[in-house]
Amino acid sequence: MAHDTTEQNRQMTHFDDHDALWLFGYGSLIWKADFPYLERRPARIHGWRRRFWQGSHDHRGTPEAPGRVATLVAEPGAACQGMAYRISPATLRPLDVREKNGYLRELTPLHFDDGTTATGLTYLATADNAAFLGAAPLDAIARQIAAAEGPSGPNRDYLLHLETALAELGVHETHVSDLARRVRALNPCHA
Repeated sequence: MAHDTTEQNRQMTHFDDHDALWLFGYGSLIWKADFPYLERRPARIHGWRRRFWQGSHDHRGTPEAPGRVATLVAEPGAACQGMAYRISPATLRPLDVREKNGYLRELTPLHFDDGTTATGLTYLATADNAAFLGAAPLDAIARQIAAAEGPSGPNRDYLLHLETALAELGVHETHVSDLARRVRALNPCHA
């Protein structure tokens, strides 16, 4: 799969005839909602675990020194907490550009805190995309995050903002908090 998935995503027309749809964010979409939305609610999806296994060549790194950002990895019994946004279908066009580095739109059931559910979509970067970096020892991932910087800023800021946003949702994830602790130790003046 090519690095730029914009056109592939625009071929997904499931919601074109809807007035609104739900979008699930589990990475920067939790804390950086720089798009119009009609409603914002905490939500979770089942069967997925958040991992810093996706390369960022366009936002939090460069092609020569990619950063690492969140993607979802299938895991039976797992749940991933994030933020759901009710948006108009037109809002997907700029989001397709924002999430173009290997992420594809995927349908997913969303579960809200009040017990209600809805079908929505999320952007998912799977192992078959050109930017996928995969698993690595946490110390190696932390070193890569601590060193990487791209047009959207330092990679460490992405990780630390995500850790803060999850804490505000009452969520503690060992993968995220362990990486954040390691990155702070590598860059104590930027913690």
